[in-house]
Amino acid sequence: MTEFRYELLAQDGKARRGRIHTAHGVIETPAFMPVGTAATVKGMMPESVAATGAQILLGNTYHLMLRPGAERIARLGGLHKFMNWDKPILTDSGGYQVMSLAGLRKITEEGVTFKSHIDGRKFSLSPERSMEIQHLLGSTITMAFDECTPFPATEEVAAESMRMSMRWAKRSRDAFVEREGYALYGIQQGSVFEHLRRESSEKLAELDLPGHSVGGLAVGEGQQVMFETLDFCVDMLPANKPRYLMGVGKPSDLVGAVMRGIDQFDCVLPTRSGRNAQAFTRRGTVNLKNGRHRDDDRPLDDQCSCPACSQYSRAYLHHLIKANEILGAMLLTWHNLQYYQDLMKGMRDAIDEGRMEAFARDFYAGQEGGDIDPVPMIQD
Repeated sequence: MTEFRYELLAQDGKARRGRIHTAHGVIETPAFMPVGTAATVKGMMPESVAATGAQILLGNTYHLMLRPGAERIARLGGLHKFMNWDKPILTDSGGYQVMSLAGLRKITEEGVTFKSHIDGRKFSLSPERSMEIQHLLGSTITMAFDECTPFPATEEVAAESMRMSMRWAKRSRDAFVEREGYALYGIQQGSVFEHLRRESSEKLAELDLPGHSVGGLAVGEGQQVMFETLDFCVDMLPANKPRYLMGVGKPSDLVGAVMRGIDQFDCVLPTRSGRNAQAFTRRGTVNLKNGRHRDDDRPLDDQCSCPACSQYSRAYLHHLIKANEILGAMLLTWHNLQYYQDLMKGMRDAIDEGRMEAFARDFYAGQEGGDIDPVPMIQD
C-alpha cells in the first residue's frame, strides 16, 4: 500500500505544483475533479473521463445514501468497482446539502435530518454516519461532515455555524477508520470573516488531518469577494498538506485560486454547461445554440484534442443542440472536461517553469479576446 502524502514539487509565488500519493494512485496538482455526484459523470463513460486527463473524481455521500444506498454499494464491491473507476475518488460528506436543501432538513448538534428530495422519506446524517457511509463507499479521500455556511451570513451566524462544524470535524476524525493511502480532509469555515477563518484553521490544526479544504465559498459572494477571502484564508492552512477549494468554479476562478495557493478543485460547471450548449474555450465561452454556428465548418476550438473539436464542426454541434440530440450534450461535456484538464496541465507546467504570472496574463487576454469571427450565414 501507498502512504497518503502530499509532495511539493515547485512553487511560483503562492502557486504550488505538487503530487498527492494515495491508495488508488497519484494525483498531479493543481487538479480539477470532475463531479460524479451519483456515481457517474453525467454524459460520460469513465474511460472517456480518464482520457481527458482526470485523475480523481468526486462523489456525494448524501445522494449515494439515498440511491442506491451505501450498504448496497459496499455489497457490490465498493464505489470504485461499482462505477468502473480505479483511480482516486473524493466524496463530499453531505455538508453542502445541509445548506442547499435548507427547506428539507433540520439541524441539531447531533446532526441533520433530511427529507429525501426524491420520495420524501426521512434520513439522518451525523458526523459518525457520514464517516460510515464514506467508508462503505471506499472513498480514497473522505470529507469531514460540516455545515456549509450560506452567504450572506452575519458574523454571529457564521461563528455559530463554523464552531459547530469544528465540533463535527472532531467527531468525524474520531469516527474515521484509518487505512494506509486513505485520508480525511477537514473543512475550514468562517464565511468572509478573517478572524473566524483563523479560529477554524486553529481548531483543524489540533486534529492533525492529512488534508484541508476551504468551504463556504462559491455560494453567491462573487469572484472578487472569494478572491479577497482566499488572500487571507489559504495561508492559514498547513503548507505541507493539500488545499482544496470546494465547488469552484469558472476557468477564471481556477486560475485566480491557483495563484493564491489552492491545489484541488471540483465543480459541476463544465458538465452542466455542456448539457446546456455552453462550451468553454481558450477564447471565452461559446453558446452553440446561436444561429451564427449553423454554416460554420470550423472546429469549436482548434487547439483542443477532444472528439467534439477534432472530429466535428461547429455546424454539426449546433445541429445536435437544435435537434435536442443526446450526442450534442455528450460531446460538449467531453469538450468542457478536456478544456478544464488542459487548463490545469497548463498551470502545472507554468508553475514548474516559473512563468505562472505570464500564463495568467495570456489566459485572461485570450478570454477577453472573444470568439473567432463568424462565417457568412447562408439564407435558406
